[in-house]
Amino acid sequence: MEITYATSSSSDLTAAATDNYSVVAMPNRPVKVIPLQHPTSSSSFSTAPSASIPPLLSKWRSKFLRLSCIDWLDLLLPCSRWIRTYRWREYLQIDLMAGITVGVMLVPQSMSYARLAGLHPIYGLYSGLVPVFVYAIFGSSRQLAIGPVALVSLLVSNVLGSIVDSTDELYTELAILLALLVGILECIMGLLRLGWLIRFISHSVISGFTTASAIVIALSQAKYFLGYSIVRSSKIVPLIKSVIAGASKFSWPPFVMGSIILAILLVMKHLGKSRKHLRFLRATGPLTAVVLGTTFVKIFHPSSISVVGEIPQGLPKFSIPKNFGYAKSLIPTTLLITGVAILESVGIAKALAAKNGYELDANQELFGLGVANICGSFFSAYPTTGSFSRSAVNHESGAKTGLSGIVMGIIMGCALLFMTPLFTEIPQCALAAIVISAVMGLVDYGEAMFLWHVDKKDFLLWTITFIMTLFLGIEIGVLVGVGVSLAFVIHESANPHIAILGRLPGTTIYRNIQQYPEAYTYNGIVIVRIDAPIYFANISYIKDRLREYEINTHGTRKRGPEVERVYFVIIELSPVTYIDSSAVQALKDLHQEYKLRDIQIAIANPNRDVLLTLSRSDLVQLIGKEWCFVRVHDAVQVCLQHVENLKETTPKIADLSQQKKPSFFQRLWKRQSEDEPGPELESGGQDPRMLEATEGTVVQTPDMQSSFFQRLWEQRGGETNPQSEPLLSRKS
Repeated sequence: MEITYATSSSSDLTAAATDNYSVVAMPNRPVKVIPLQHPTSSSSFSTAPSASIPPLLSKWRSKFLRLSCIDWLDLLLPCSRWIRTYRWREYLQIDLMAGITVGVMLVPQSMSYARLAGLHPIYGLYSGLVPVFVYAIFGSSRQLAIGPVALVSLLVSNVLGSIVDSTDELYTELAILLALLVGILECIMGLLRLGWLIRFISHSVISGFTTASAIVIALSQAKYFLGYSIVRSSKIVPLIKSVIAGASKFSWPPFVMGSIILAILLVMKHLGKSRKHLRFLRATGPLTAVVLGTTFVKIFHPSSISVVGEIPQGLPKFSIPKNFGYAKSLIPTTLLITGVAILESVGIAKALAAKNGYELDANQELFGLGVANICGSFFSAYPTTGSFSRSAVNHESGAKTGLSGIVMGIIMGCALLFMTPLFTEIPQCALAAIVISAVMGLVDYGEAMFLWHVDKKDFLLWTITFIMTLFLGIEIGVLVGVGVSLAFVIHESANPHIAILGRLPGTTIYRNIQQYPEAYTYNGIVIVRIDAPIYFANISYIKDRLREYEINTHGTRKRGPEVERVYFVIIELSPVTYIDSSAVQALKDLHQEYKLRDIQIAIANPNRDVLLTLSRSDLVQLIGKEWCFVRVHDAVQVCLQHVENLKETTPKIADLSQQKKPSFFQRLWKRQSEDEPGPELESGGQDPRMLEATEGTVVQTPDMQSSFFQRLWEQRGGETNPQSEPLLSRKS
């Protein structure tokens, strides 16, 4: 690095050269400054990519050229990653047990969620077959268990119920078409690498949305407990009104059976979570509920308890989705289900990948989910995604690879081929109890209490999303929650944090004076740090704050020369990652304002891109390259030297608070003036000789104690000293 030095002494130059500093010559003392490398004079700014190729395409092109054959195979078939490194002796038994465990759990849950979606239970079994196999091949997560889930099933029921009656064949065809649309959208998002969109949905929105949805799902299953039909809705008020209106049709047998089965499920779920040696109870809970309910119905044949009925036996047949004329009306729900898939599947997949020590690409995960839904739609499946409960059981069972997913699919295939006759006597209340047991884990009231203690703003966001979803429906709840979340993001971006910095005693470190009250500032210098990118939306706020800090800097410990106003504003740009053209123009306007008020801007520690933008816009040349620094401390030292020079050139004003003792001749003149006042004194004026003799001093009051020479003068009777007149003449 080439360094230049500016100093008035060759000895200073030699000393500075050893320290790699640039010495700025000042009248009082030299200031060592680390030189800032500017784009025009430094080779550290590499040349940009060729203008003929856009930067994004050039980046993708270079990335694809580096891919080997194995990398391409891993990209197209993610299952090849775990197949190449599979440890058969170590992993096979674990994956088989995990797959069987989750498969046993998946069969009854699939039928339950299909009923929640308003479909025949067989379509739940179909949705748990083909998508599971396809995801095991194209999915990147090794523990995620996909299939029908409660939240997506409620969304399907909500949108299709407003279009057609659930008993119509069109209802089923639209559900299958919805799976195709969701799969296509997920594939497009994965290929375009749009998985980053999930970052704009905060955890508070997700928690509030799932909590309200869980309550709505549980109430929607109340009809199987109560023994009479209730309205199909995603809002809590119509559901409660419908439950109250049909109270006269209440039936005890399904309520008692459903309550007992629900209690058994909750106890098994609790024991499976709290005791490791009873972990299998959590997975076998749904199967236990189905077996108990079916056994009771087969023995007692209660007429008041409705059952599933006949289920077709055999695997699903290949068929192309129909009724594409309804696709336009299904687009909003497609977007919503895709958003839920991103939140539910990608979120849990990333968490499981981190726990098991492997990398997971959100975009590739989206593509795998999309392919699973597209292939599933050709085999009569409705939209599927990753399940919280089944994925947790799969992870707790020790699943190591996607082989456990293949075992789940085999279990589901065996159920379709050989076990469907046994499912005809399953009570509807048992399936409802399975759904309620599953969604009770989504009621996240603990998160609300946590947010209340940690961040009131996030608690407000949780509350808004929860209330809107509960009372206005799932679609409006999601839109309002995401909208408010984005509004908070925009507000934070448009009103960034700006800190006044002070120097920590005994160091050259500058920190926020509100966080470190012991830090001190300097008179005539304001140091600010902008903790955000600077662009068109927040530059007005930043300018207002800078003007405010220029006027109001009270309440801080100050050092340095006493000056009456601010002469320098130092802006630390280290947290600023980006600055746009609107912000540059606003900074130019601010520089002109400061120039009219004789205030100099100094810039400290800009990063490469920001400095390049400032240089291209000529803002660096406008401010002056000598006012761009690497460190805040360098800027402060240079500005402090200038403030000291300004202080030295300011005329000195007599301080009336500091009393000076008058000299002998001044006291002598005063005594003589009191005995023989002149005409000016008699008329209230002042003798010009007195003004000349006492210029720059303060005359003491007569009641001050007399000196030895004053007392001697009084004892001699005030006679004129022959030598006093020449002395006075010489003094004047």
